[in-house]
Amino acid sequence: MSFNVLFIAHAPDADKHKHRSEIDTGKYHLLSVVVRNQTEAIDIAREIVDDQNIDTVLLCPGFTHSDVAEIYNALGGRVGVAVARGDGPSNKISAQARKREGYARS
Repeated sequence: MSFNVLFIAHAPDADKHKHRSEIDTGKYHLLSVVVRNQTEAIDIAREIVDDQNIDTVLLCPGFTHSDVAEIYNALGGRVGVAVARGDGPSNKISAQARKREGYARS
């Protein structure tokens, strides 16, 4: 048994089939997928949560509160959905970097 986490991030040039990674220590299993948009995020979450027995979905800071709620609802409340955010100054730095790189909602 392991704690299974799916990390989803946004990038404007992402290919959800190509931009993936996996780390498995035996006790911790982390899958990551980079998607282009919210629709792809929901599709990937549904696909992987069921297939890999995911316990928690962790989202990058670019996801909004409504995005989080939409993913949680799409998964029927079966798994935890959280966002990797920092304190106020850290969030601002992250948002500026995403904006600099052309991320749509930063």
